[in-house]
Amino acid sequence: MLISGLELFFGDIFMDRSKSLVLVDAYSQIFRSFFAIRMLTNSRGEPVNAAFVFTKLLLQLEKSHPSPYGAMLFDCGKVAFRLELNPQYKANRPPMPDALRQQMPLIREIAEAFGWELLQCDGLEADDLIGGLSCRFSDLPVEIVSSDKDLSQLIDERVTMLIPGSGASGFNRRGIAEVKEKFGVAPEEMVDYLALIGDNSDNIPGVPGIGPKSAVDILQLFGAADRWLNAPEKIDAENKYGKKLLPALDIIRRNRELIRLRTDLPEELQLDTPPVRHKPDWRRITEICRDNQFRSILKELPEIEDEKDDFFEDDLFAFAKENSAVQVAGKSAADGGEEIQGELF
Repeated sequence: MLISGLELFFGDIFMDRSKSLVLVDAYSQIFRSFFAIRMLTNSRGEPVNAAFVFTKLLLQLEKSHPSPYGAMLFDCGKVAFRLELNPQYKANRPPMPDALRQQMPLIREIAEAFGWELLQCDGLEADDLIGGLSCRFSDLPVEIVSSDKDLSQLIDERVTMLIPGSGASGFNRRGIAEVKEKFGVAPEEMVDYLALIGDNSDNIPGVPGIGPKSAVDILQLFGAADRWLNAPEKIDAENKYGKKLLPALDIIRRNRELIRLRTDLPEELQLDTPPVRHKPDWRRITEICRDNQFRSILKELPEIEDEKDDFFEDDLFAFAKENSAVQVAGKSAADGGEEIQGELF
């Protein structure tokens, strides 16, 4: 028992994460990239702000977290089973900005040039695919690139999150201890926690009068929702929290189903081997950066044999900084803010 406890405590230290399966929550990072810099265009007048920042992200990921396995997961189509539970699910999200929509073909091309396999399945969200792949390849450590709090429910001694931020590697790791520190609950309690407080970003209303601190108190006082949802007599009706919970049991049941990630992969993604993260095509990446005047990124790329950098166009990133065009939307992930996203379907 003592050995098991030590393994749990030191699991992340002893685990060989050089063999990780890295799963990128694509749209979360694409929207984050779009809102990081505004009004950035190439010499043809085409918007490239999201493509620029996304390229920087993938380059940093390649430098600090190389691995043999990985995939980039995209949302695709309407999520029927969640819309049946709540027709207003994600209805508060604005349409994807036209300036971002124009960049999507380029962004996908950049991702493929960096060696990423792009996966999606009609009617499923990227979070569900991430959950499914994390469970299917249970013999591998998993690193999830996202700051979406919903994904914290997947974290254990094997699965962690990489949140773009100010860490030495460009990413802050979120493991079991970090989930407890940030939310006050363990990863396995995240579904209940979010079901109680709701999720504004997904248009999921919580229990009236219950906030983050109250949700932590409720789970400590009454235990996991499985213990009392179908046995309301276990809830003290005279308790201040009990008075709020008892009228809201149906809301909590629905929210749990909305928030809980599906881990059963569709047939087309029943992979026998983990998706391979191929070596970047540095020549293609260089061509893309030259074509869009990403000079600051060109300086970071490996030198291509028999080629010299005779590219003298203005550095768009330097231009953006000189003109104070860098705008950060909301809190950064490093500050604990959730990523800003628009409507994906």
